[in-house]
Amino acid sequence: MDDAIQKLIYQAIDQTISAEDFDQLQDLLEGSEEARQAYLKAVNLSESLHEIAASPTPNLVDSTRDADPQITLPLYRWPSVFAFRSLMIAATALILVGGLAYWLGKQHLSSPAITEIANFESDATESQIAGHATLRRAVDLQWPSDSLPAKVGDVLPNGRLRFESGIAEIDFFCGATLIVEGPANLDIESDWSVRVLQGRLRATVPPAARGFLVKAAESEVVDLGTEFTMDVTADTARVEVVDGEVMLRGGKLDGQHLHTGDKGTLHGSPSSEETNHMITATDLYQRDRSATLQRYEEWRESMRSIQTDKRLIAHYATSELDQRTIRNGADTGDSRDGLLVGPVDLVSGRFGTASRGLNFKRPGSRVRTRIDGDFQAFTFACWAKIDNLNQRYSALFMGDGYENGEPHWQIRDDGRLMFSVMVDDSQSVSFFNDRDQRVVKDAGLHHVYFTEPFWDISKSGQWFHLVAVYDPASKRVQQYVDGQRISDERIQPKFQMDSLRIGPAEIGNWGQPFRETPWFAVRNLDGTIDELTIYAAALDASEIQSLYESGKPLGY
Repeated sequence: MDDAIQKLIYQAIDQTISAEDFDQLQDLLEGSEEARQAYLKAVNLSESLHEIAASPTPNLVDSTRDADPQITLPLYRWPSVFAFRSLMIAATALILVGGLAYWLGKQHLSSPAITEIANFESDATESQIAGHATLRRAVDLQWPSDSLPAKVGDVLPNGRLRFESGIAEIDFFCGATLIVEGPANLDIESDWSVRVLQGRLRATVPPAARGFLVKAAESEVVDLGTEFTMDVTADTARVEVVDGEVMLRGGKLDGQHLHTGDKGTLHGSPSSEETNHMITATDLYQRDRSATLQRYEEWRESMRSIQTDKRLIAHYATSELDQRTIRNGADTGDSRDGLLVGPVDLVSGRFGTASRGLNFKRPGSRVRTRIDGDFQAFTFACWAKIDNLNQRYSALFMGDGYENGEPHWQIRDDGRLMFSVMVDDSQSVSFFNDRDQRVVKDAGLHHVYFTEPFWDISKSGQWFHLVAVYDPASKRVQQYVDGQRISDERIQPKFQMDSLRIGPAEIGNWGQPFRETPWFAVRNLDGTIDELTIYAAALDASEIQSLYESGKPLGY
């Protein structure tokens, strides 16, 4: 850290910094993570020293009092002076951190940013996500072609949120909820503030979120509890209080308070049309449930079509669960049925309570199956919801013994998909792993095909359609997420394996029933799978996109 920056930091803490240097320091904090960390460390150190200095030593106080009661006066005055300085330090810190937070809040982020910050107490790191709200529910949302759609469950960063039609329910972290009818154009500013450029909305603000701010035209609507509606277009902006009170700031109604039943025109011509007839939370719940059921039935219809595909090896849909057996829906026989083993939890699937999923969070949970035969290609596809990646490797589908021709399909803890096929299990191979920067020893010759990270903690609880295609004929391994190809790697000659097999295998974990010790690798998936499909063929990109479109849940 530059000495000049350190000097500015300590001048700020000492309250000796000039206005010009203060502005310079603020610019540095806005532009440098290193400067921010140095500043926070200095403030933390200063406050710690203050706490030590301000705590009188009992023995010292007592001995001083015994020797000369008159000298208790400086000890009485010292904490007061230091307390004043502490307040000034805190005020400076508040101004700087507040200014920094405001600056960060003004930045437009296309997706939640994740960073690792040092924990001063333990030297460990923890993840942070930049965001202000969550998309809780979405019904028939249509997104503009030039913007990335948000999924249900997404953390929404500050910046623009636009959709052309449909209804979105947004939970701000302060506790306020907006139900927004499209077409809508919002600018999310913070946990407590949103600007509406277009859209009809209903705001519900509980006591914990009083003060929530909705900006429109030149005005600000400050909620004082508990519910109001707004209708904003390019020409008009109107507000109506359903229940409670709001205060208006700016514009022609500046300073006015509106109460239950009151309405006001913030911009444009007054209208007799009421705005409180907008959709309610109950209406939205019913519409969401009805649309989800319809989506579920559409998927079941497409599933029957999928199950007639002659290339299908096995199809496991949790909707086909019969007690502890998950039926193989492919036309290849019940010998390939799956058996639930251990504490597999039956939970809601990707169509909510209309469907079912298998949760593998607990280490002993798994689904065992056996798929005999020889194959010339593989396509694995599944719908999975990942809650966390606690283990180094989280299993999706893995052959028991990892013998020649058998597949392993997993997710690494950094969010990368990884797929491999054993080529020669008689070899012991050591190599330098570029990603881990260390020599790795593998039992058997094989190559792991990685993707770039597709998952991080901000996507916890979301459903993903994951696909791995192993195609010896074209010498390619391709992997997809949500219908989009995210990796395409050539199979090198030494890793070519033309004769493929599966045999005994597991979904959601990895068993080694023939191991010689009681110890086994913990690779259970901390999440849920509600459908897994295996083809003895390499599906092309259009087929995979079709699988995703026919199976995606509402709000995706």
